Amino acid sequence: MKTSISTWSFPFDMKLEQQLGLARDAGFTGFEIDLSEKGPVNLGSSESDLHAVRKQVEQHGLQLTGLATGLYWGANPASADATTVAKADHILERQLFAASALGIDTVLVVPGSVGVDFIPGGEVVPYGDAWTRARRFVSAALPQAEKLGVTIGIENVWNKFLTSPREMAEFVDSFGSDRVGAWFDVGNSLANGYPEHWIALLGSRIKRVHFKDYRRAVGTTDGFVDLLSGDVNWPAVMSALRTIGYDNWVSAEMIPPVPFYKYAPEVLIDNTARAMRAIYKL
Repeated sequence: MKTSISTWSFPFDMKLEQQLGLARDAGFTGFEIDLSEKGPVNLGSSESDLHAVRKQVEQHGLQLTGLATGLYWGANPASADATTVAKADHILERQLFAASALGIDTVLVVPGSVGVDFIPGGEVVPYGDAWTRARRFVSAALPQAEKLGVTIGIENVWNKFLTSPREMAEFVDSFGSDRVGAWFDVGNSLANGYPEHWIALLGSRIKRVHFKDYRRAVGTTDGFVDLLSGDVNWPAVMSALRTIGYDNWVSAEMIPPVPFYKYAPEVLIDNTARAMRAIYKL
């Protein structure tokens, strides 16, 4: 397995150049970047802009390992609103374009939300409608993904959708394409399940892995904690990953870095690298 870190592990106002330096110095070999409204990789980035970002990352001795985005939280692909859905379609189109230009083979996608507790007043979508609309969303993007050779990685998140590994497997398999897989988040699965069970059932469908830790007793997003300080059974997770033969990128997604590292957030990066090295030995 190869070790990466997400840009979301750093303070949101930290420049990419500083993030890359900290990641390299901590011993990471990969870097997971995001598509945002105004960041280094954004909805308006040109091919030359993206090539410049790729060169910047490579100059630090790092490889880009995935392209995430938080934009789907404001543009639910399963919405009943046509304008919202069109925005989501555009986001995925730009994700795929950007990934190809950046040399990234997998993008992180939230294909639809039934409901999101941390978005006050957010739309609640009937589950059956969410399934149908999410399938349309991914299906519409598949021709572009296949042409560019970029995989759509469906992540398990707190969206009240695809809440079990069997559902996730059925959803992924329904497209009949190698360009749709699972982007499995260890910490996200802990709220209502066991990550080792997800790994065993998803098997080769898993194209990327996020490492996070979580304390169940908290029950909210405040429950995400440093690696090795939560309730994840890391020996069981590592055993499950080895059993399915996973040897691709594992990215630490340590969000939020604040308030836990309010005064010296860079310390989180070193601590995370040390924790991942220890986890790999379990």
